[in-house]
Amino acid sequence: MKRILCLDGGGIRGVFTLEVLLKIEEVLREYYAKQDPKKAEKFVLRDHFDFLAGTSTGAIIATCLCWGMSIEQVRDLYLREGQKMFSSWGKMADKLNAKYDPGPISKFLQGLFKEMDGSEAMLSSDLLRNGEKDNLLMVVLRNHTDGSPWLLTNNQHARYNDPSGPYGNVQIPLWMLVRASTAAPAFFPPERIELGETESVFVDGSITPYSNPALIAALTAIMPSYRIQWPTGPENIRVVSIGTLSFSSELPVSNPKLLSGALADKVPAALLQSIGCQQDYLCRCLGECIFGEEPGGEFGDLLVSNPESAPPPGRSWFSYVRYNRSYKKKEMQNTLREHPDLARLDAAAVIHYLIAVGRQYAEANVKLEHLV
Repeated sequence: MKRILCLDGGGIRGVFTLEVLLKIEEVLREYYAKQDPKKAEKFVLRDHFDFLAGTSTGAIIATCLCWGMSIEQVRDLYLREGQKMFSSWGKMADKLNAKYDPGPISKFLQGLFKEMDGSEAMLSSDLLRNGEKDNLLMVVLRNHTDGSPWLLTNNQHARYNDPSGPYGNVQIPLWMLVRASTAAPAFFPPERIELGETESVFVDGSITPYSNPALIAALTAIMPSYRIQWPTGPENIRVVSIGTLSFSSELPVSNPKLLSGALADKVPAALLQSIGCQQDYLCRCLGECIFGEEPGGEFGDLLVSNPESAPPPGRSWFSYVRYNRSYKKKEMQNTLREHPDLARLDAAAVIHYLIAVGRQYAEANVKLEHLV
């Protein structure tokens, strides 16, 4: 079986993702210890997953894992560097239309992704491949210059990865791709990347339909045009997708903003929530859902516990697990009253609360049968 690990965008809330991953790593290490104790001592998640995909903060985590880091190592980086990543540059922010200085995160990523000889690592780096296992990595970003989502992988056979061709995307510095995927508008300035003789401006991959990259990662592994072409079927491909908490964007009828029609400031959050629901819905339609929160409303027909909700014969291209913690209206109001910054991408002040929420969720929901 081929296994795909997909990690959502969500800024510092990636700490929640890391707590779920920490439990996954623990469960799998115990599983492999029964087969080969010596091998299990050095086990990291890239030894289990064949394809790691991430958007924004998920891109940082996925790239670190594909690089061979343990969850403890990545978690320590977030705890140590998280606050520094959101360094304001004061009055210059107004001129540059960005709240934070990209210098600290750029320097951090440049220092992290280096070859053994100290040179700059590219997307083609052998250090991502894990020897004979030949791991795949996907980083999701948006090309702001031509208005399209870019789904860059280290697949040597991909159409735009030929070093001798006009693009040669695998020759782009790895740190630069990850920085571009995290360049959230209004928070960080875009990243400029030279592609052949042209230069393009890139921004956060969450400004695409693929803040949750599960579906596009699965399609990349399956569709002939991407030149990977894994055999389909729930017994052949397992997709494990992890979110960064979800907050309801509902607005009560009694809210004056609804009555006055002044909703412009609510549109981005509503769109992002709707797109995230759609991606999850499509994964459940095209795959066999093993675990995930029960969808509400019309999506409720896809409840995991209902055998009649399974996709029609021939439609299950993969098996699917979705880990995420959703906050509905009343609970969200109570939680945000206590932790008002929790829903923000830059909520570095609530890291320890995110750890507690993630740990509690992981202990209650992560099971070996979801992973093996």
